[in-house]
Amino acid sequence: MMQQSKKYYHVYNRKISHVYTPQFQRNSDIHTMAVVIEPGQWEKHDPFLGMAHDLMRSGVFAVHPHRGIETVTYMIDGILNHYDSKNGSGELHPGDAQWMTAGKGVEHVEDASPGELVNLLQLWVNIPAKYKMTPPRYQDLRKDKMPQKVENGVSTKVFSGSVNGLTAPTLNITPVTMVEFKMDAGSEVTPEIPGSHNGFLYILKGSGTFGSEQTHGKAGQVLWLGSGNNAEISNIQINSNGDMHVMLYTGEPIGEPVVARGPFVMNTEEEIIQAFIDYRNGTFLD
Repeated sequence: MMQQSKKYYHVYNRKISHVYTPQFQRNSDIHTMAVVIEPGQWEKHDPFLGMAHDLMRSGVFAVHPHRGIETVTYMIDGILNHYDSKNGSGELHPGDAQWMTAGKGVEHVEDASPGELVNLLQLWVNIPAKYKMTPPRYQDLRKDKMPQKVENGVSTKVFSGSVNGLTAPTLNITPVTMVEFKMDAGSEVTPEIPGSHNGFLYILKGSGTFGSEQTHGKAGQVLWLGSGNNAEISNIQINSNGDMHVMLYTGEPIGEPVVARGPFVMNTEEEIIQAFIDYRNGTFLD
């Protein structure tokens, strides 16, 4: 019997390209926010459009529309009520996430439960032009339902994509990997990610070293991954100094023009104008 040959591939060890610390600003008595990813640097952050770290109480946001994007909300603390025009309402608890595909158009609102101080991350993900007008979709990603394992002092939970043998059932238009790591002091993990992906880490607690050059990072900092050097598979080494909680987000760049106005993200000015016309005319959600 002829033995089948195994497929071998080179794994490229990524470094950290740059590190920065988002600054929280007090918008009101009930809302403080840090901009984790600044909107407008579309090519640099592709496929990510922006990310906010919100601390808020009830009453910050009213019902509002979206078109042409996916929003990804991760709950750090508190209880969040959510409503959208396609899937009704529900609650998100600490450790849960939600993945909303706005597509052609959706109205929604996120609001802290009465008496709660909600601590959350919300990421906006771009989608390719040919899928901008896809039907809306909503997914609850419950913390106890996500693929996860604890090994060598590292708790790994995959909310989207595949990492180190764990694959999430989450449906994405743009390929995105989203992973939560909770690490004991002195532990390490080396997640493998597609070499073509762009991505970043956001440290929520603790400190450690990251990447092939052992770049230091601490709570509150964003660490952007260096290039995957066109490798099929790349990885990022993560070592914890103490107890550490860190989020990893990577995604496949789209490489298309971006035109964004408020809650709408399309490819041309004409498409943005049409979105506002549809919303005013009451045909947005048809």
